[in-house]
Amino acid sequence: MFIYLSKKIAIPNNIHLKCVSWNKDQGFIACGGDDGLLRVLKLETQTDDVKIKGLAAPSNLSMNQTLEGHSGAVQVVTWNEQYEKLTTSDQNGLIIVWMLYKGAWYEEMINNRNKSVVRSMSWNTDGQKICIVYEDGAVIVVFLLKIRRNVDRSQYFSNKIYKILLFGMANGEVHIYDNQGNLIVKMTISCLANATGAISIAGIHWYAGTRGYVEPDCPCLAICFDNGRCQVMRYENDENPVCIDTLMSVVSIQWNHCGSVLAVAGSLRASHLEKEFNVVQFYTPFGEHLRTLKVPGKQMTGVGWEGGGLRIGLAVDSYIYFANIRPDYKWGYCCSTVVYAYTKPERQDYCVVFWDTKNNEKFVKYVKSLMSITTSGDFCILASKADDTQPQEDAELESGSHARYVLILCNSIGTPLDSKYIDIDPLFVTMTKTHVIAASKQAFYLWQYRVAKKLTALEINQVTRTKKEGRERVYHIDSNPSAANDSSPDFAKAFTATRDPICCITATDKTLMVGRESGTIHRYSLPNVVLLQKYILNNRAFYLSLNCNSSRLAIIDIAGVLTLLDLDVRASADDGTGNLASAGDPSKFERKDVWDMKWAHDNPDLFAMMEKTRMYVFRDLDPEEPIQTSGYICNFEDLEIKSVLLDEIMKDPERPNKDNLINFEIRSLRDSRALIEKVGIEDASQFIKDNPHPRLWRLLAEAALQKLDLKTAEQAFVRCKDYQGIEFVKRLGNLQSEPMKQAEVAAYFSRFEEAERMYLDMDRRDLAISLRMKLGDWFRVLQLLKTGSGDCDDTLLEQAYNAIGNYFADRQKWVNAVQYYLQGCNQERLAECYYMLEDYHGLEKLTAILPENHQLLPDIGQMFATVGMCEQAVEAYLKCNQPKAAVDTCVHLNQWNKAVELARTHNMKEIKSLLSKYASHLLEKNKTLEAVELYRKAHHFLDAAKLMFKIADEEAEKGTRPLRVKKLYVLAARLVENYHEQMKTSQQSKAKGKKSEATSALAGLLEEDATSSDDRIVDHAWRGAEAYHFFLLAQRQLYEGYMENAMRTALHLREYEDIIPAVEIYSLLAVCAAANRAFGTCSQAFIKLESLESLDLEQRQLYEDLALEIFTKHTPKDSHVVELDRSEGAEGKLPTCIVTGQPIQEYQFWMCSVCKHCALGQEICKYNCCPLCHTPVA
Repeated sequence: MFIYLSKKIAIPNNIHLKCVSWNKDQGFIACGGDDGLLRVLKLETQTDDVKIKGLAAPSNLSMNQTLEGHSGAVQVVTWNEQYEKLTTSDQNGLIIVWMLYKGAWYEEMINNRNKSVVRSMSWNTDGQKICIVYEDGAVIVVFLLKIRRNVDRSQYFSNKIYKILLFGMANGEVHIYDNQGNLIVKMTISCLANATGAISIAGIHWYAGTRGYVEPDCPCLAICFDNGRCQVMRYENDENPVCIDTLMSVVSIQWNHCGSVLAVAGSLRASHLEKEFNVVQFYTPFGEHLRTLKVPGKQMTGVGWEGGGLRIGLAVDSYIYFANIRPDYKWGYCCSTVVYAYTKPERQDYCVVFWDTKNNEKFVKYVKSLMSITTSGDFCILASKADDTQPQEDAELESGSHARYVLILCNSIGTPLDSKYIDIDPLFVTMTKTHVIAASKQAFYLWQYRVAKKLTALEINQVTRTKKEGRERVYHIDSNPSAANDSSPDFAKAFTATRDPICCITATDKTLMVGRESGTIHRYSLPNVVLLQKYILNNRAFYLSLNCNSSRLAIIDIAGVLTLLDLDVRASADDGTGNLASAGDPSKFERKDVWDMKWAHDNPDLFAMMEKTRMYVFRDLDPEEPIQTSGYICNFEDLEIKSVLLDEIMKDPERPNKDNLINFEIRSLRDSRALIEKVGIEDASQFIKDNPHPRLWRLLAEAALQKLDLKTAEQAFVRCKDYQGIEFVKRLGNLQSEPMKQAEVAAYFSRFEEAERMYLDMDRRDLAISLRMKLGDWFRVLQLLKTGSGDCDDTLLEQAYNAIGNYFADRQKWVNAVQYYLQGCNQERLAECYYMLEDYHGLEKLTAILPENHQLLPDIGQMFATVGMCEQAVEAYLKCNQPKAAVDTCVHLNQWNKAVELARTHNMKEIKSLLSKYASHLLEKNKTLEAVELYRKAHHFLDAAKLMFKIADEEAEKGTRPLRVKKLYVLAARLVENYHEQMKTSQQSKAKGKKSEATSALAGLLEEDATSSDDRIVDHAWRGAEAYHFFLLAQRQLYEGYMENAMRTALHLREYEDIIPAVEIYSLLAVCAAANRAFGTCSQAFIKLESLESLDLEQRQLYEDLALEIFTKHTPKDSHVVELDRSEGAEGKLPTCIVTGQPIQEYQFWMCSVCKHCALGQEICKYNCCPLCHTPVA
């Protein structure tokens, strides 16, 4: 930051001031003094020039009111900003509350305790309570019942979240009380260690955090003593406060509006002088000294910040001094983008705004613990403290320590391009086209960053030379680097202490300058870092800047004095003996109160600087007349200075305004323009020859073109190396018509309406159309085409329609785009619009219109496929002769019937592999039923049946309900029947009627035998279904009381031991036989159970015990004869009735058309469906 005195207001009658307070919201300044003096002032800026804003604008007193009511010296003044009230107190203890009414201040309330003097008053943050502290120790809290809002806190006592009261005692102690008046604890005062003598408190100020904090957990409570000792705390019980020894006699302290700067006002005794002088010291919350302001006068009594932190008011004797402050904003300028950072009260991190001044767009990103913003060219470096919660890929440095800081390389919209974690504190950062240099107090670090940007061959050469040495290097400031010892970086050396720390750095592509606190400046070469020279200055540098060819260095010291240092040997520097000792001597140039400067990018002798509220431009050390402004210089190029009013932007940082960006033209550009306009081209040409610059030559060329002086224009374009301009002049020279030349010149200067009118007046509608086509103004092209006729108009019309369609399509206005694409016959873009509009009917119509094998058809097919419209997609693919794509679409959409049909129609062999691949995919995900359905739809019935049998077997093993298992076996068997029918049909189609039906059926069976690898599945498909059918039937008959039938059915189950576990079959048989009193059969069943190897010994014993219990009561003989060979007939095995489970001995019976199982006629008539396969009974 930089600070300078700007204004002084005298108090009449030389009455000495005792206190001053600045209202931060409304801008009123209250000052109290001897003899009851109380005045309220207000400074307001009044200007009609939009370019002069902020501190540069003239400020006048819009209010200067004397408030009468006090008789003694006014000692305390404090504001309540929320309710626009002023509270004052004098040496007699009289308290007056003043209110603002119709632009003037009036008494609202008076209080006089008559016992003691008021030492301090402070409102709480919402302005509803005031605490008044008397010298005798009495404390009064007064309530004001109104709406709550936020307010800054006053000195001596502070209120945090309405609960804490801090009281400074006469003996220097600080006591902490709660809001009920109970003492909590005495505060530990660390800064008074080793202090002797009587000590009193000079000030207590607590920043409320209303504008956010510069860092998370930032100190905000300042307590200062009259002996100059000060401590800054994070909260009232902070055990590790920041301690400062200001070495001065302190009278008052105050935080600025955002808690980033603490002002300490008082007096300082010079070591070589006996008298004291008034000073204000400025510190960061972490105790770092920023600036010292010397103030004239005998005794300073008070200090008050303006609401925006840009001015400070000082009460000295009978005067109020005002000082302007130029804050060190975190900001930069790159590629027409202003980058700036600010804090918000609701967030702990910095809000970094990338404001594109060309398009007036802004991009925001949030950075925690931001330290600085540095810009160069098109890029920007954000330096911040590393977040411990984030992963750090390169955070482990060679020293083995954990990286504490990070450098983030961003483009002009805030996109991170690269980053580097480092362990040295990046207090000073600069960057060039290829390198970032960060410096701590002891060392500097070079990082060769990488971006996707084209460099010149020379720059690439310089960069590749450093590649073998690595992208990172670090050097200690006391080392002497040379090309010989430039090896791998040793980060451990970077932390070695130095007696002469670094205080500033700057760099260009070939030179690095490093300033030290002693005044020494080191000059290094880049990119190979070699110490070339050391320069010794009288003062400590604060800011360094190199001109565009690295021949001259600008230095602003801590006192704001600008000097220049010649780095290259000039002709006058050589004294004839070859002694170049004077080459590094600073020139006689010197300017005071300088706080910003910028060299021109294209002229090494041209620079601009800010001195107080004036901008000066220097050419060869000669100043131009100053410009009144308070802006920060962004860029100096092409004889134009771009400046940004950051003070105004920071008032509302979320909404930057283009009015706060100002362009200034330097005198030579203004003079050249004036000469051209008022005198003529010839005189202006001579002036520009004497003061050459490409921008001036371009100005002359443009003026010559306006007057059609082609010779002068061509010479000027040659001087400014504008090849396109030269070509344009030559083209003009070939034109014969004067109006045609004028029209071309009008178009060249972007006066397109005028150029078009000239073309139409010359009846050259074609040129007007061509002009509008170049500009991309297709709506106007369409209007011009419709006003006339010609051979080429149809083609141009189609082009115009398509271009307008593209205009609407780019803005996603698809309905409008369709209308123009239809007129422009642009089928490709029309298909895209239909797709975006989800107008699939229109897409179908377009498919029908297109000829076969049209290149658009595959794209349309893909569009249909993406929305699941299989038939339409297949139609589009087949129309362009791509059956493979059609099949792939069917497969993708699970339309396997269609896929197989297409594959067969077009003799494609890969369908089976596709099926297998997809089925394997489903099986991997345990989706077996989906795989069965897939095979069934694809008419691969045998594969489906195999999977179905596998599912049924697994369910049977699990002991699932028998009815479910039966259904699964029935489904598997029916799939096998479908397979039989398929084979039969295929053989019939092959025979084509030449063979008999029996022959074709036989051929089908033979083919089945050849292709089938699993006889059990093909030949005995119904066996599993039969087993579980009779198992269920036997149990149903048992429960219904048909014991004989149940036993006979259970006896039949013995044929299915391979399907149903034997223990279940013989257990059921034993139960049915016992129920039927056939204990012989029951005994045989128990014998079988006891001999089963699948049972363990315990289970066998249980069966033996049960058998013993049954057969001790009943003889193991059947009550009647059971026909065991019941199913054997004269012609072999008899069929079994699926209704009753009994053998069919009749010659006439019913047979199912699907499963081919039989039933007695009188039994099946009771059913509508086959009991086994559930096929409807005919």
